[in-house]
Amino acid sequence: MKRKNTDICVAGGGVAGLTAAAAFGAAGFDVTIVDPTPPVTSRDADGSDLRTTAFLQPARAFLDAAGLWDRLAPYAAPLQIMRIVDAAVTPHITRDFDAADISESPFGWNLPNWLLRREMVARLDELPNVDFRPGTGFSRMLVRTDEAIVTLSDGSQLAAKLVIGADGRASQVRQAAGIEVKTIRYGQRALTFAVTHDAPHDNVSTEIHQSGGPFTLVPLPDHDGKPCSAVVWMDKGAAVQNLGDMPQDAFETAANQRSAFLYGPLKLVSRRTSWPIISQIADRLTGPRTALIAEAAHVMPPIGAQGLNMSLKDLACLLDLAKNTPDALGGQRMLDSYARSRHPDIQLRIAGIDALNRASIAGGTMAQELRAKGIQMLYGLAPVRRTLMELGLGAR
Repeated sequence: MKRKNTDICVAGGGVAGLTAAAAFGAAGFDVTIVDPTPPVTSRDADGSDLRTTAFLQPARAFLDAAGLWDRLAPYAAPLQIMRIVDAAVTPHITRDFDAADISESPFGWNLPNWLLRREMVARLDELPNVDFRPGTGFSRMLVRTDEAIVTLSDGSQLAAKLVIGADGRASQVRQAAGIEVKTIRYGQRALTFAVTHDAPHDNVSTEIHQSGGPFTLVPLPDHDGKPCSAVVWMDKGAAVQNLGDMPQDAFETAANQRSAFLYGPLKLVSRRTSWPIISQIADRLTGPRTALIAEAAHVMPPIGAQGLNMSLKDLACLLDLAKNTPDALGGQRMLDSYARSRHPDIQLRIAGIDALNRASIAGGTMAQELRAKGIQMLYGLAPVRRTLMELGLGAR
């Protein structure tokens, strides 16, 4: 079988991998993207990803350059205010972080993951220099001085100058490059689903704290004429398993209690899916002819919309280096620059999200009171509040 030459092989057809293929393809590189599982691009299809992704402000320019933003914008729900509610104390403490304090634009925009896949696959179809091979996965690679020979699951081979590992927390590319990871397990799971409610969300993302983990409602476009939100409910693993198995009526009762009835009655309008919460960071971001991005490089609890937005920062850095050193695509100097630029930021943000998650888990009375006082103090200091918002957006 003839070996195909390509500039870049992207392993992984999730949101990060599809974005990588679109971005590098739009920049003029020859890209081959592979994934063993064809993307599910319909909300009601088996295996559809019902989670949502909030793209923060800095992501918009990157998505625009990749030719993706015009496709996504009609479906995006703006996130104007980030609201934190500590419902473990009486009276509840509520603090709003308003994007208007730092910008004329919202903090970001929220979209369902299945829809992202649909629009991203359509964008790849427009790019003649992108070869998307759903149903074919990365198997192994042999690295030479000036290329990596990638063998795929169907036995075919690619000769690539750069291999981008975007194949998730159990990345085969990372394993093939001999890169280890450090993992923290919290004994938590996240349950995700969509609800309608009587109260309008007014483009407010609301994070409600009690114990076990946050309960977060993120705006979505209306569903059947009613306000709609995506929910991420984090709690101990056994509790989430129990919630996932409940009959709908009992589950809605539990969700309403956990939401402190802030949005009025919640009505389940989707399946419930769950996944384990971990923090994970690769010991290295690169190997010969190899760069790791997204969950192949870093995983964190779903707090503050940091996960995929950090992945886009990975991509933006890697793409900038590739465009500025095209003759050395995948070379050691380029990869060293990528690692120096991204690894410290990844370490800092994972540490910060880890601390926030541990504070959210805390269930003792004293811990809850300390959390409440911390929210009051940080919000009350205007310069600190502004700095926190800018850090959350990745502006610092």
